[in-house]
Amino acid sequence: MRTDEGDDGGFTAYFAPRAGGLLRFAYLLTGDSGEAEDLTQTTLTRVFMVWPRVRGHDRPDAYARRVMVNANTHRFRRRVRQVLVDVPPERAAASSQLAAVEDRAGLAAALAVLPPRQRAVVVLRYCEDLPEAEVAALLGCSVGTVKSQAAKGLAKLRAHPAITGPATPPASPRVGRPVAREETR
Repeated sequence: MRTDEGDDGGFTAYFAPRAGGLLRFAYLLTGDSGEAEDLTQTTLTRVFMVWPRVRGHDRPDAYARRVMVNANTHRFRRRVRQVLVDVPPERAAASSQLAAVEDRAGLAAALAVLPPRQRAVVVLRYCEDLPEAEVAALLGCSVGTVKSQAAKGLAKLRAHPAITGPATPPASPRVGRPVAREETR
């Protein structure tokens, strides 16, 4: 799709520096690097198709995140037929863009157990650092829903073993207080 200007209408110039952020956002939504790359590609393709209309908006990147959240939601709705093979295919090398996020494997594992809406709220609110009102607008729900979904999601994350780590023994009740010794005669 070319514009009458002979280029892509500024799409590449706008999204080239933002592609890494979109990929990290997709990884936090999906929990899988391959799915994240597919989701990012789908998002950029869909935004490119309507770029002449979107580029006039104040924040096209917010539009792209909304497209990504919707595409991720639809990913669960379609049924994918899996085919078993004798020899599994080679795995692609991890993307350098995902290196920083993949270091937080515990967080990704904990996010993977959250339902899609809670995961989207937690990622948008705390990983993307968006205000509650903007998250509500992106997800098409009320601010109260964002607050409750964030609270439930954070409670599940705090209880997840990948986040809490190994159990630590409870502190002694006498820590910090002098202990009186009995003298024997």
